Amino acid sequence: MTATTIPSQTRRLRAWQTPTVIIVCGCLIAILSFGPRSALGQFVLPLSVDNGWGRDVISFGLAIQNLIWGAAQPFAGGLADKFGSIRVISTGAVLYGLGLALMAYSDSPAMLNLSAGVLIGFGLAGCSFNLVIGALGKLVPDNMRMLAFGAGTAAGSFGQFLFSPLARFLIDGFGWQAALVSFGAILLLILPLSLALATPPHDTGTAAVRQQSARQALKEAFGHRSYVLLVLGFFTCGFQLAFITIHLPAYLLDRGLSADIGAFTIGVIGLFNIFGSLLAGWFSMRVPKRFVLSVIYFSRALAVIAFIALPPSPASAIMFGAVMGLLWLSTVPPTHGLVVVMFGTRWLAMLAGAAFFSHQVGGFLGVWLGGILFERTGSYDVVWWLSVLFGVLSALINLPIVEKPVLRPAAQPA
Repeated sequence: MTATTIPSQTRRLRAWQTPTVIIVCGCLIAILSFGPRSALGQFVLPLSVDNGWGRDVISFGLAIQNLIWGAAQPFAGGLADKFGSIRVISTGAVLYGLGLALMAYSDSPAMLNLSAGVLIGFGLAGCSFNLVIGALGKLVPDNMRMLAFGAGTAAGSFGQFLFSPLARFLIDGFGWQAALVSFGAILLLILPLSLALATPPHDTGTAAVRQQSARQALKEAFGHRSYVLLVLGFFTCGFQLAFITIHLPAYLLDRGLSADIGAFTIGVIGLFNIFGSLLAGWFSMRVPKRFVLSVIYFSRALAVIAFIALPPSPASAIMFGAVMGLLWLSTVPPTHGLVVVMFGTRWLAMLAGAAFFSHQVGGFLGVWLGGILFERTGSYDVVWWLSVLFGVLSALINLPIVEKPVLRPAAQPA
């Protein structure tokens, strides 16, 4: 029996679905979906003060969001791979918007867990940049794929840059509840934009690829050592990003800096990750992707050490935001690129989503431990050092990855 490698996929597009239209609309969806979520850290203190809750209560609700987002991502990706992306993205946008609106009026921890945790978590699984990148991987030409991945990721970062100061403006001018409701309404713009990301329900390719079920694809992936290493390394990305997104504004306030500095630092992270994501996509076309990932994780560990060692100041906070921004979501293009190299695009959204579950388990622990350990110790120091440790481990874990297509039996003639 002979073997075959992963082929390029045949795409059936409408006349107006040009690569430019697809990438622009995908980037706009990434901006709208990632922006509100990245600004949620600015609602921690208002929720705490107005409801009399500790940060551990709010952190748990947001940690549930990360966990559900990750757990639902493979299923959302599988549905998009099998039936097309429009329905999944549109449903996710509606759930996300509803969760933000209900979060504004949550008057109990249970309601907060439902709105900020469950609804937003499922919503993000359906319409976040993971689904966008999965659609881009199927729709754009092969020679544009890595740059499209970088552009989609960079757009999510621009959403963080845009929505963080917007959240501060709305909170100061109209109150935190009105800010959340406004964000929920803005998300409905995703519905018309999703039309450009219409993917065919069943991609074509070799008979082996066409006949592979979702279960078989997952079994193949988790039996592949390099994919497992990729998944394990992605845990650190979620731990670091979620902890910083949710707890950095409060951490800076605790260190004597203003709320504006916290908002601006989160915005700077988003701004610089526009460049970081594009550079990661560019480098991933020229050097081994595993090396790109290893450098990113190790550099994050160094950045955290420098940040917590320096005296708190607006300058050190902004500098940390700039450096971390270059490394923020820059893991996404090489990670998705490795999935494509190993398994092709047939089940790209699902397999990338399965890797993302590990990312979100890390995110759950980063957010939750941040709140729990702060309430018990009055400090975030333990979580900062865990972030350093995980960064070093992930830098090492990614090095043995083998960047080759998985071999599959070739279809036999009748």
